[in-house]
Amino acid sequence: MSIEQELQSRSESKCELCSATENLSVYDIPPESNGSAEHVILICQTCQDQINHQDTMDENHWRCLNESMWSQVPAVQIMAWRLLTRLSSKGWPQDLLDMLYLDDDTLAWAQADGDGIDESDKVIHKDCNGVILNNGDNVVITKDLVIKGANFTAKRGTAVRKISLVPDSAREIEGKVEGQLIVLATRFLKKSN
Repeated sequence: MSIEQELQSRSESKCELCSATENLSVYDIPPESNGSAEHVILICQTCQDQINHQDTMDENHWRCLNESMWSQVPAVQIMAWRLLTRLSSKGWPQDLLDMLYLDDDTLAWAQADGDGIDESDKVIHKDCNGVILNNGDNVVITKDLVIKGANFTAKRGTAVRKISLVPDSAREIEGKVEGQLIVLATRFLKKSN
């Protein structure tokens, strides 16, 4: 049985998003698609055009997601989540998103294309000069820091190599100073090469 035949059977020959019955084709769910039935959905040309050209999305067309988001097929759930996320500023899609549950693996796959990640929610670590810090960067301490509980002072000019960012605090990083892993405030650090 071909993939398309398998999808026709699974979807009862209907678009898995809007239930249209004409102009159906296989759509790969990026970025993990391997061409298997678990990684593709059967959709109509209207849905495919709107997915591929977000600037022409008709929010009223996507009210069909109220039904399709409850599909047992993870690939359909992922597309419903992505589309509702794109439209969430319209009001009603956010209500549906609030009801939609995806397990951790499915949610990670849904977010893998960048949808649903609000740039304002990302924790961005910056040094004392406003330069963005990343995991693995090297920094220099800009002020003598008394390290409580470690009984030493991290001197100004000390290099801290291969730092780790603290995921939930933009003001802190972790790094080794004098062989000890400590937490340092980013306002006392300057990125180095």
